[in-house]
Amino acid sequence: MANLVGDNLKTIGIFNDSFPPIMDGVSLTTQNYAYWLHQKHQPVCVITPKSPNYSDNEPYPIYRYTSIPIIGRKPYRLGLPEIDFQFRAEIDQISFGLVHAHCPFSSGNLALSIARKQKIPFVATFHSKFRDDFEHSVHNKFIARQMTKDVIRFFEKADEVWIPQASVEETIREYGFKGKVEIVDNGNDFATNQNIKPIISSARKSLDISEQEHVFLFVGQHIWEKNTRLIIETLARIKDLKFKMFFVGIGYAASDMKQLVDELGLSDKVEFVGMITDRDKLKQYYAAADLFLFPSIYDNAPLVIREAGALHTPSILVNGSSSAENVIDNFNGFLIENTTESFEAKLRELIDSPIRVRTAGENASRTIARSWESVTDEVLDRYKKLMDRKCRK
Repeated sequence: MANLVGDNLKTIGIFNDSFPPIMDGVSLTTQNYAYWLHQKHQPVCVITPKSPNYSDNEPYPIYRYTSIPIIGRKPYRLGLPEIDFQFRAEIDQISFGLVHAHCPFSSGNLALSIARKQKIPFVATFHSKFRDDFEHSVHNKFIARQMTKDVIRFFEKADEVWIPQASVEETIREYGFKGKVEIVDNGNDFATNQNIKPIISSARKSLDISEQEHVFLFVGQHIWEKNTRLIIETLARIKDLKFKMFFVGIGYAASDMKQLVDELGLSDKVEFVGMITDRDKLKQYYAAADLFLFPSIYDNAPLVIREAGALHTPSILVNGSSSAENVIDNFNGFLIENTTESFEAKLRELIDSPIRVRTAGENASRTIARSWESVTDEVLDRYKKLMDRKCRK
């Protein structure tokens, strides 16, 4: 792949308000964009808020600016780049070729200001259902709608707006965006052509899971918006069956979820693992699981479904949700209605049908687990075309 600006390599800036040690789908996307651009010899840097007591150890530059905790949304941070004069002095020395914002808040607005100042292309990816987040944070639908309008005004200023899958267009249109959108897939760093059986066997042994035990998994923020209550209440309906459930992640609802598990008598079957930042360790949980339980109707194009599928673990999803867009029922995953009755029936059915589960896992690995390296080739090509168009204006 040729560089983006002839013989003069200019830096691509990747901007996001979350980045390791904060682990979520958008953070992981940011990390993989930067890693693979660097691997392909394209100068790249990440711009993100500071995280206390954390040192970066990436092969590409990371520029962090002053931040404070967001109340009720641990571990997320509110970035304050405008008051970090040392950071601004450093960032002003960089000649960017293109800036790409993965969120519309502090880092995104910083990317926009740099694009205007340096007269370079500005790309923005719409990842999240922002209005749902605002309603949880401010508990006022009117204020949440006004905040959502601000988000849309941000995306209207981009040279290109990207979405990670087709169904996300419905959300951004619902919010009021009328411009053009481009679909650019997310990738998967667990995609592999290796024989999966020894990986699964090793993972189960490492996690002390017997071959006969049915294992369910959820990975993501522990928040009610992700329908985590439905998971727990459904598991309570199948207590007569032998299974082990792992919840991986953190979030504002974590303590309430644990309390609900205790109240429903599931403590011996459900384990809360907490946040896992070690990707090899997380890979073990995906590989060890028989089914990935993700009934969220909140998410847009969640990476976790692709990660599970890469390791031959099919997902159970709510029919009609954005999460389920690339899943065909009984082919590369399983679909349910948004009820405990439907969820229970599907779990009981699949526990008795291990061959169907394995086949769906194999199909998932082939159909929804595109590698990040492959995605980055497409991204670089799109960047180049956008920069060429900008230069001709």
